[in-house]
Amino acid sequence: MRRSEINRAWKAATQCLARHHWHLPPQPRWDITDFGLGDFARRGLALVNLAEEPEYCEKLMYARRGQTTPAHTHRRKKEDIICRVGRLRVRLWPGRPNDPGLAPSVTVPVNGARIELRTGESLLLESGSRVTLSAGIWHEFYPESDECILGEISTANDDVHDNVFLDPLVGRFPQILEDEPALVRLVSERA
Repeated sequence: MRRSEINRAWKAATQCLARHHWHLPPQPRWDITDFGLGDFARRGLALVNLAEEPEYCEKLMYARRGQTTPAHTHRRKKEDIICRVGRLRVRLWPGRPNDPGLAPSVTVPVNGARIELRTGESLLLESGSRVTLSAGIWHEFYPESDECILGEISTANDDVHDNVFLDPLVGRFPQILEDEPALVRLVSERA
């Protein structure tokens, strides 16, 4: 991922957050990724880590129409994905999507009420709505609106060891090609 692309994504995310009156902490911890796939416009996400405590984590995320966060699950993390601004599609599986014998449905809490979906079906989260995902529930998500601000509240976060992606080529953090000065340093660049 080029530094210029990271800078553009950071500008777009900060402008959208400001338009919608989301105030960031004094030293926000940014994480902007193309998941190592080299196509941020299709497989990209901008995240801000707001709280990283031993018991819990809170993030804000920003994505544009056409960007999908690739199918993944977590080994331990339980999370609420909340659509804060826009409309978000979340596609769900009860286990690894390409496994034979996968259960025909998955049940998850949406706004606190348990709903059942067909395996691989997506649900639409309108602004203010949330889905609760336990460890082992596979998911991918993408905005249906031009821009989307998402929230994540979860148990302890470990981006290095807890994420399991369906595509073996996916990496959690981007490889950065320096083509202009950095406007922001990413979580993955801090020692």
